[in-house]
Formats: sequence, C-alpha cells, structure tokens
Amino acid sequence: MSKEQIKQWIKEKNIKSVDDVQSALKDLFADTIQEMLEAEIESSLGYAKHDMKNKRTTNSRNGYSKKTVRSEYGDVDIQVPRDREGDFEPNIVKKHQSNVTGIEDQILALYAKGVSTRDIQDHLQQLYGIEVSPT
Repeated sequence: MSKEQIKQWIKEKNIKSVDDVQSALKDLFADTIQEMLEAEIESSLGYAKHDMKNKRTTNSRNGYSKKTVRSEYGDVDIQVPRDREGDFEPNIVKKHQSNVTGIEDQILALYAKGVSTRDIQDHLQQLYGIEVSPT
C-alpha cells in the first residue's frame, strides 16, 4: 500500500488509537478469510452463487455454520459455507480448527505490499496447499 492508500484507509476506518488499528486489522483479516471461504465453496461446487446457468452438479449451497477462531487479533467470527451433500471441506480454516495464528500475518503483510487478492490466494495455495478461485 502506498502512503496515500494507508491515509485513506485510516480515514475510512476512523482510526484514532492503537485499539482502532487492532480492530481494523481484525476486521480486514475476518473479511479476507470469509472471501476465501466463499471462493473455496465456489471452486468446490464449480459455479458462482446464484449462477444456475453454469451449475453442473446436483450439489448446492446450504447456508452457513458460525465458527469462532482464535487469531493474534483475538477471537474472530466467521461464517463457514455448507453444501447440501456435506462434501465441502474448507482448506483455509479446516473443520475442527480453532486457531489460525500465523495466517493473518501472511495476509496482512501481502496486503501491505499491495499484493492483489489473486496473488494472495496463489501465495496461500503454495504455502498451505489451499486451492481457491481467485474471484
């Protein structure tokens, strides 16, 4: 991120204290994990949400399960997508995994360098074997 982008982000998030920074980073981490989970289920099912035209499976989305994971930024609530047939196995936050310490440092470091979401997902795939769609 450039200095101007950081200034804009601080202004958008109304950051005035270290606690505000911590909270904003926690939100950024949660949003990133959530988007990656959405990309994983899309990749698993083979079609985007509401894209019935490209659906080539009998399996479909079936809501979400709430999950709280521990990170360096505190407890983070995420919504893990489910599928009707129960075949979906998330990779970024595996079933029964409750601690994601370490992943957030990688994500935030890449964001700070201005790395695109696609490149972040490629990086995590190389490190953790996580295969997700870049969209």
